[in-house]
Amino acid sequence: MRCCRFYLPAGVESFLHMPPDQDPDKKKSPWVQFGRYSQLAFMLPAGTVAGYLIGALFDRWLHQNWISVVGLVLGTAGGLIEVIRMASRDTK
Repeated sequence: MRCCRFYLPAGVESFLHMPPDQDPDKKKSPWVQFGRYSQLAFMLPAGTVAGYLIGALFDRWLHQNWISVVGLVLGTAGGLIEVIRMASRDTK
């Protein structure tokens, strides 16, 4: 049973399935490593701030005062999961 099948033009589909980078030296470049590790430094704070802001918006909208704490915890957990996922990808 097919539920949601999307049909894309022929040119668009080739952009969605890009081949992996075949150059192993590019992965070891110091600038590429600097970019990856500096991205790690922003993942956790960005997830925390985004979760808190979304929770604060729901607090105002629903006239509650506990949702921002839940958003803070969920944002921190999401940022930490992304940091762990990215770090494990680099160690392989």
